[in-house]
Amino acid sequence: MKLGVIKESKTLEHRVGLTPGGVVELVVRGHQVQVEHDAGTGSGFTDEDYRAAGASIVDTATAWDNELVVKIKEPIESEYGYLQQQIVFTFFHLAGVPRALTETLLAAGTCAVAYETVEDGHGRLPLLAPMSAMAGNMAVQMGAHYLATCNGGKGVMLGQVLGRRHGRVLVIGDGVVGQHAARTAIGLGANVAMVGLFPDNAGRIHRDVSPAIAYFISSAAAIAEQVGQADLVVGAVLIHGARAAHVVSEAMVRSMQPGSVIVDVSIDQGGCIETAQVTTHANPVFVRHDVIHYCVSNMPGVYPRTATLALTDATLPYVLRLADQGIDALKDDSGFAKGLNTRKGYLTCKPVAEALGLLSAYRDIGDSLSEA
Repeated sequence: MKLGVIKESKTLEHRVGLTPGGVVELVVRGHQVQVEHDAGTGSGFTDEDYRAAGASIVDTATAWDNELVVKIKEPIESEYGYLQQQIVFTFFHLAGVPRALTETLLAAGTCAVAYETVEDGHGRLPLLAPMSAMAGNMAVQMGAHYLATCNGGKGVMLGQVLGRRHGRVLVIGDGVVGQHAARTAIGLGANVAMVGLFPDNAGRIHRDVSPAIAYFISSAAAIAEQVGQADLVVGAVLIHGARAAHVVSEAMVRSMQPGSVIVDVSIDQGGCIETAQVTTHANPVFVRHDVIHYCVSNMPGVYPRTATLALTDATLPYVLRLADQGIDALKDDSGFAKGLNTRKGYLTCKPVAEALGLLSAYRDIGDSLSEA
């Protein structure tokens, strides 16, 4: 199969979807790999590294003109014209990005396979997990940075001073993002509260993360009380493939003290904070109701070397299967099949179709894959 690796166009996004080591694996299997010029430079991989691994270095249009295209982030408007009936394997987050992307994918007949909806045999999200872990770590680091008065914050340190914990962190969600955020905050020395859906998860969080975490069952009243007391709120809500629910209302944000910080990691899927709106690494924050909001939609992109290595460790086995078998790779694996979001002009992820009001374009994954 002919495979293209794209240089990312999103603001300050320097990750790359395939390392030179991944190219070697594909070439050994007889596949042709075309890497866009400078695609890996930001992650520390030169064009010469890719050439030595067996890839060809090509321009943008040539990289896109392949049977399988591998990248990191969803195509942005300047890339829409390259979409055709190829397989594109990347993060899409269709429920949380402009509807125009989905409409373009449908019109082009693109086979969009999304990292974030691929599942393993236990219903987990193996391709989302490494970036969720990094984003969880970063959420607390960014929160601590913006809490400093020199950065507009209220002047609260998240840290232990002579045995006493300082700063209150609220983590909403107890998945991969939430656990990593809580672990980082505890490690710094902050007081940490976490909101989750299931009482049984409290024991797991106390065992796997820290017994010092105060765990609360999600309710509007519990969230409102905790938000009002928090110096930093981390939004870590995830519904597989769907738009995140607004669990923190604008009224709750108003209740926070001036200079407090919100980091909404759920912003890729629309955000779980009512006042959140997408920001970029170039302009990462805005202030609403005197509360600093950090809502960058590609957080791990500022650590591209680490992020690329962590992500491609997870994605490469799936890339190899797509290269070897094409769309048939999804027919043999129901979890992999859940990554399919669009094919031949139809949406195949129902939560996305519901979120975008495009149920008329929805088709069951099984029915879509049964076609040649």
